[in-house]
Amino acid sequence: MKNCGITLPRDLLEAIFLVRRNRFVGEVDLAGERVAAHVPSSGRMGELLYPGARVFVARQARPGTKLPYRILLAANNDLLVSVDSLLPNRLIGRALKDGCLPGLAGYTRIKPEASFGVGRFDFFLGGGEGTGCYLEVKSVTLVEDGLALFPDAPSERGARHLEELAAARREGYRAVVLFVVQREDGVHFSANRARDPRFAGALDQAAAAGVEVLAVGCRVSTGEVALDREVEVCL
Repeated sequence: MKNCGITLPRDLLEAIFLVRRNRFVGEVDLAGERVAAHVPSSGRMGELLYPGARVFVARQARPGTKLPYRILLAANNDLLVSVDSLLPNRLIGRALKDGCLPGLAGYTRIKPEASFGVGRFDFFLGGGEGTGCYLEVKSVTLVEDGLALFPDAPSERGARHLEELAAARREGYRAVVLFVVQREDGVHFSANRARDPRFAGALDQAAAAGVEVLAVGCRVSTGEVALDREVEVCL
């Protein structure tokens, strides 16, 4: 796999996570000051964002942002994990343009936020052989003993996306769900059947309908999150 990455802000600051007020707002101790920080993911991430956890935050300087900081990384022992659920879409968008994903190469047209039926997928890939490919990208942050798991909390939206991918496949399109493991210790990938049996069942049904299930792992540092390797999928 060719190297392809997203550069992180240079002014990342180390902080201590204190509490999660709600899905998208947390509080951190930054050099002795208690400050609010945006949590850029609706995932539970209880094994990463807990009182006393080491995190890295970036200042938010864009006009209109309500919170002064944004949590980008969390430390899991000596391992860094990217907790930004929006980063995988940016990363895969760049990888598609640069030809970093061998299994998804050969497409000359890349359309993000592509409509299908009443919903939309992260990408539509066209210009290659066949009728084109609908691609949905999922962020994975949970790993247990080398096994990357998605989701870490029930995800009706995720199950619906799989059902829609199966519908696209039945209409003759190529359909792919790509799980991006935002840490370095994921060796295999599986649906998190214990946490979300509906999603696991939807993944099984989608695969049976011809939807391709792919997973890739990332190399994570305070400077960059980069695609690193293919991850074996265990259905």
